[in-house]
This record gives sequence, C-alpha cells and structure tokens, in this order.
Amino acid sequence: MSSMMQQGVQAPSRLQQAGQWMQRHGSTIRAIQWVVVAVYAFLILVPAVMPLPDGSAHLWNNLTLAAQFVFWGIWWPFVLLSMVMLGRVWCGVLCPEGALTEFASRFGRGRAIPHWMRWGGWPFVAFGLTTIYGQMVSVYQYPKAVLLVLGGSTVAAMIIGALYGREKRVWCKYLCPVNGVFSLLARLAPFHYKVNEDAWRRSYTKGEHGHRVIPINCAPLVPLRNMKGASDCHMCGRCSGHRDAIALSWRSPAEEVVNLGDKAANPWDTALILYGLLGVAIGAFHWTVSTWFVDLKQIFAGWLIDHDILWPLDATAPWFLFTHYPEQNDVFSWLDGTMVIGYIIATGLVYGTALLALLAAGAGMLGAWDTKRLHHLALALIPIAGVGVFLGLSATTVSLLRAEHVPLGWVTGLRLGLLAGANVWSAWLAWRVTGRYATNLGPRALSMLWFVAALAVADSAWYLMFWGFSR
Repeated sequence: MSSMMQQGVQAPSRLQQAGQWMQRHGSTIRAIQWVVVAVYAFLILVPAVMPLPDGSAHLWNNLTLAAQFVFWGIWWPFVLLSMVMLGRVWCGVLCPEGALTEFASRFGRGRAIPHWMRWGGWPFVAFGLTTIYGQMVSVYQYPKAVLLVLGGSTVAAMIIGALYGREKRVWCKYLCPVNGVFSLLARLAPFHYKVNEDAWRRSYTKGEHGHRVIPINCAPLVPLRNMKGASDCHMCGRCSGHRDAIALSWRSPAEEVVNLGDKAANPWDTALILYGLLGVAIGAFHWTVSTWFVDLKQIFAGWLIDHDILWPLDATAPWFLFTHYPEQNDVFSWLDGTMVIGYIIATGLVYGTALLALLAAGAGMLGAWDTKRLHHLALALIPIAGVGVFLGLSATTVSLLRAEHVPLGWVTGLRLGLLAGANVWSAWLAWRVTGRYATNLGPRALSMLWFVAALAVADSAWYLMFWGFSR
C-alpha cells in the first residue's frame, strides 16, 4: 500500500493531475500564448497591406484567402466549440487579446476599475455592436476590415490593460465583445475547477500543503472561494491546488444550467441569448442570402427614385464605414448600409421578442409569475443558440471550400445532425429546469410545449438560411 493510501489521502485523478500540470507549467502556457500572439498579428497585419486576391487565387497560394479561412473558417467556429467541450481554455491558454491585456496591465497605471465598466449590460451591447459593425464593413471578406475590427479590439484591450488593474484581464472580464458568449457556452462544459469549501476553511489554520498559503493571481478577477461554475473561469490552471481546495473535476453538462441557473441567471444573459445569439447574430448571417432583404431594398430604392431623393443611392461612404471595394465590384451605397443595419436589428427584435413571449408563457405554466424562472428557463436555449452561431460562422467555411471545388455532399447531413442534437440537448435542459419549479407532470408538460415552440422558432432561422431562401 502506498504511503498516500496509508495516510488516508486519495490519489488525484488524471483530470486533477492535468490541472496540476497546468499550474506547474504556467511559463509554458505563457510561451504558447506569445506564439499565438505572433501568428495572430501576422494574419491580421500582413494581408491588410497586400493586394486583394483575384479570380485565380486559391487557399493554398494566397495569404489573404488563407488568413480568411483560418480566422472565419476554422478559428472562430472551433473556438466556440471548444467552449462547450473544454470550458474557457481558449481564454486562459491561447487568446492573444487576453495575453496582451494582461501584459499591458503588468506595466500599466493600475487604476481602480471604474463603476461604469462594471455595468452588466456590456457583454450584450459589445456583442451586438461588434456583430453589426462587422457586417457593415464585410469583416468576413476583407483583410482591412479584419484589421479594423479584430485589431481595433486588441488595441482597446491593451489600452484598458495599461490603465486599469495590475496583472489583471479587466478587458476580458467586462468589455470583451465575446466574453458573454463564452461565459454562456462554458456553462455546458463537462468539467471545471471545483472549490472544496471545507478544505478552504481548513487552510486558514493548517495552511497549504502544511505551509503558509501562497497567494495566486487570478487574472480574470474570479472570486475563487465563491467560484461555483465555469462561466467566468479562464481555465488557465493557476489556481489548481490553491489552499488544497481547488481541483479540476468532472461534472454533469447540465449542472451549471440546471442547479446553479436560478442564482446565476440574469436579464442580461437572457437578452444575450434571445436578442443576441438568436436575434442579431441570425440577422447578420441572414441578410446576405435573404430574398426579403433584396425585395425590401428594391421597394425603398423605388420610393427614393420616385421622390427624387437620390443621394442614398450614392456609394460614397469610406470603407471603414460601409463596404467599399470597387475593384471587387463590392460597394455599399448609403441605402445598402442602412438596410444592413436595419435588417439585422429588425431580425433581432422579431426573433428575440417572439422567443421571449414563448418562454414567458412556458415559465407561467410553472406557477405564480417569477422573473427569475423566466431567466432560468432561457439558459436552456444555450445549446441551440451556440450551435446556431457555429452553423452561421461555418457557412463561411463551406463557401471557401466550395470555391476550391471540395466535395461537400456531407454538409447538409451534418447541419441537420447538429441542429437535431442541439434541440434535444436544449429540451433536456428545459425539462430538468422545469423540475426545479414543479413536481406535477401536467404543468411541466405544458411548459415544455411552449419551450418546444421556441425551439421551432429558432430552427426556422436556419431553415430559411440554408434551404428556404435558396428555393
């Protein structure tokens, strides 16, 4: 029998050992981050000063197309997927913005974080504004737009780091445009850094590993003692073993939504799910294929011509306001740009409000009205919302591969499979959530009818995008 077993101490699991390895090899993780920073900088800076690709360019012989494929065809779709599978490992181990803002914070002024920055609505507002602006300048297609949107975000992250905190990721915590999305998706991850509260209390008298507690720097500003889930944790491993109380542990993918959602859910999470991921994001993916968009634009253009108002039809906006690449025959008039903004916002309002009404009806079936119950039920839509954004981003992947004549007969089946799996997952989470508020099957079944209707509304967006508008 080993000495550890003789002392009655349980040997750490392989997952706990992985967390401990990350804690011991923090310098290696930091080195990896700087490699990613270098690759990221190369991919956003170099294509921006190169000529745009012509019709003979391919992914394998043109850096601009290769960078486009890396960013929007691989990088962002699979970053989202990693949140569900691994938690926010991307944030803690690979994200270039996180590394740069923390680096700047190390040598910055270290000011206190202002009250306005702590406003809970920033994740929703930042996501919505970034999504809309990205479509205004065609960020998926043009390297100068990538430099402006992604590079601008990175510069802002460094400025915030230089002004506030000390060796902290203040930008990531409060202002990052995708922080809210990552926080939602990470709630589905199958493991997290779990805090043993009894061990934490023991450390006040017995210390850590028999000696005094060694302070650690939690860069994303997570209150470690009260950390209950994976939504805010960047999974960097620095806290593994802290006070002999924190360890990387398995959990049910439903735990954070079902068991913690009643305390963690809030109106801004609901807004981000319904009006952000299932609203504004859908509008951003839709407008390029929407026949409704074309019909509406023709109606407005005809009205303007009939009333001799011609300036909105001019294509004089600069490229950093609306798409303007005459050499590519891709130019937005003032009408085009305004229509893009209006279509995205209108889509967000229509889908978000419809989903909110259906969820409110479902929550109302479970007893006396309680807003908390509505926000809790909204969390069950995270799987379908996450898969939707993945499908929307991967549409760029498919378009780039189709241009290279790659066989894509499997794509439809994969899309249907992902949507089916997400629907089942969301419905399962909703069923578990209803069980927290009602024990009788009748009210729960009625609530689920409204929730399934909400899933059908979300599914309709992807039917339109991939099949409906193409008919």
